[in-house]
Amino acid sequence: MSAAPAADTINGLVNPPTDAESLTLYHATTPSEHAINDHILTHPLSVRLRAQEGMTESRPHLKIPESMRPHNLTGGTLLGDDKIVVPPLMFADKDAALPTLTSISYLGPALCGHPGIVHGGLLATMLDEGLARACFPALPNKVGVTASLKIDYRVPCPAESYVVLKAQTMKVEGRKAWVKGWIEFLGEGDVEGPKLVEAEALFIEPKNAASMARVYSTQ
Repeated sequence: MSAAPAADTINGLVNPPTDAESLTLYHATTPSEHAINDHILTHPLSVRLRAQEGMTESRPHLKIPESMRPHNLTGGTLLGDDKIVVPPLMFADKDAALPTLTSISYLGPALCGHPGIVHGGLLATMLDEGLARACFPALPNKVGVTASLKIDYRVPCPAESYVVLKAQTMKVEGRKAWVKGWIEFLGEGDVEGPKLVEAEALFIEPKNAASMARVYSTQ
């Protein structure tokens, strides 16, 4: 009995859900969650990206084994009521030589630094992870660590905002990948919203990457 959670975790790491399967794993439980989830799923940006050739849709945080989520910052600690209320919805062209990524999230009132303003460290965390996930498919073993991250804040982000993270892999040389991206408000219709924060980053694949455990797969 005591070995069951460990076995589930190992199985989840070895056989993570597919991108398509990850979309079936979230179930809204309150009217507010239903409304937020429906807005993200049916927004014109999601509809357009969903129809784009070569684009994959997923909820990558739900690929983390359930027993590991309470110990994972972005897949557990930051998700939930009044925080990142529903798991972010991600679109990525993973097979491109220089992959891109678009992720849509809703940021609740429990993520603030100043009252009513989302903490800048939360936005930095989102960019660190989002830019990394954009470039990982282009690295030899599909995993890397942050070597540098430069962030420029443009305007404050109010709590209870829908936001879009966009990332573009700019260059890949062996185990190194350079990425740029930003977070913007989710605009009305298919119109882009104002940028909140911009970033540039360098990610490097560790030399032992082939033997590293994958918390969640990029495939």
